[in-house]
This record gives sequence, structure tokens and C-alpha cells, in this order.
Amino acid sequence: MEYITLNNGIKMPMAGLGVFMLSSAEAENSVENALKSGVRLIDTANGYMNESGTGRGIKKSGVPREDVFLVTKLWPTVYKEETAVEDTLKRLQTDYIDLLFLHQPTDNWREGYKTIEKAVKEGKVKSIGLSNFPEELLKEAVNTMEIKPQMVQAEAHPYFPQINLKKFLKEINMGLMAWYPLGHGDKNLIEEPVLRKLAEKYGKSNAQVILRWHIQSGHVVIPGSKNPYHIKDNFDIFDFSLSDKDMEEIVKLNKNTPYYTATPEMITAYASMALKEDL
Repeated sequence: MEYITLNNGIKMPMAGLGVFMLSSAEAENSVENALKSGVRLIDTANGYMNESGTGRGIKKSGVPREDVFLVTKLWPTVYKEETAVEDTLKRLQTDYIDLLFLHQPTDNWREGYKTIEKAVKEGKVKSIGLSNFPEELLKEAVNTMEIKPQMVQAEAHPYFPQINLKKFLKEINMGLMAWYPLGHGDKNLIEEPVLRKLAEKYGKSNAQVILRWHIQSGHVVIPGSKNPYHIKDNFDIFDFSLSDKDMEEIVKLNKNTPYYTATPEMITAYASMALKEDL
């Protein structure tokens, strides 16, 4: 495993398991299998409605809680709730969260941020993150909030490497955590000839080459899977390194085109989107 050091001095694994689009039962199994395979970073969210399963998976794995870097996100509908963090902790069966994100930049995000700041002071949260936030709001958080954020979570992959965002994050000393690290499973990306060529060169899969590119680009990655073998493969990326020339070839894939774009209407809808019961 390789690590990134956050701007508050905390070390974070650069590769972990994401449980987006998994049921609570599926998340439980995937988290247990991942932790037993040596993975130590787990990413979930209120909005995934599988925090309870994630918590059970951590317990069942037998891995000590202090050895797991646990990431989750508050959904906009609970930003104003005083018990938002405590409710999240209960679902996850833990006393603290290593990194807690605000999931969407809805109008009430500032109240949500203060909720997390309070939890940091109480020892319930170690680090603060912002997910899907545009640059102007990131600047506001850095310049106006009492506790500076540590991490941004955003879509990033070879078709959309977030070059401009990364320049800004370097200026303010924040890390980038990539979602859709494999391009939402797009075969056009995964089967790109340059990736196939590099996979043959290193004896790896195309997906492993993409994930290795992320690590060497300084991104934290959270690929998701229900398959124990795929989970193991996704983390078998620390026994080789891409050359500078290889990295330059992958950079040429940049289309500056994301798979996901949030409209103002979508952002507004998120603020009132109720969460289903998390079992």
C-alpha cells in the first residue's frame, strides 16, 4: 500500500473499496472480503443506504477498527440535523469516522460543514472532505471555515483527469479522491489500445494499469466490486510502476469529458431527497 499525508498530518491509504450501488447485504460481504484481503480503506455514504452493512462487514472481518480508514458522507437532507453525525456513527457501529464528506454542494452546505467541525472538536471525526464541490465553493470553505478541509472527492479517470482542479488543489494543499476511477466501467476507456499495450508490458490487466496511473498521479482510488477476486485484483497494483513515458501516453487519452454532470436542478433536488431506511 502507498499513502497520502493529508494537510492535518493524518496518513490515508491511496486505494480502498467503494460500496456505491451495493445493497447493504452486498456491502457487508464486500467490506468483509476486502478487509480480509488486506484492504484498509472503506468508502460509503448516507446516500448509498448501506452504512449499516458496511459497519457489519468491518465487525465481521475481525480487523481492528483502528487499522481501518473509514470514509463516509453526509447527505444534504441531514446537514441541518444535530444528530446527523451521531446517527451515522450508530449505523456504522463505530465511535469515530476517519474522513467525513459533505456529499453535495446544496445551499445548506455551510450548516453541514459546521456540523462536521463540531464533530471534529468532539473527536468523532478526524478529517473533513467535500464531494462534488465546484472550485469557487472549495475556495470559500478554505478561506472562511474554522477547520480547513483535507480532501476533495470528484470524478477522475484518464478521460477526465481533472487537470485544472488538481492545480488548484495543489495550491491549497488538499488531496483528490477519485470516484468512477475506471470511467464507470466504460469499455471504450478500459479497452483503449495504449492500456492494452501497457497491460501486456507489465503482465497486468487494463484496469490495474488505470488504477496504477491514478496512484502515480496522486489520486486516492475507491473501485467497487462484489466479486472477491476482482477486489483482490484491484489492489494488486503496488508491485509495478509505470514509466514517465507510459504516464505521458495515458495523459493523451484526456477528453476533458465527465460521465456525470450535476445540473442546478439536480443540486436543488438533492436537498430534499429523502433517504430510504438503511438495514
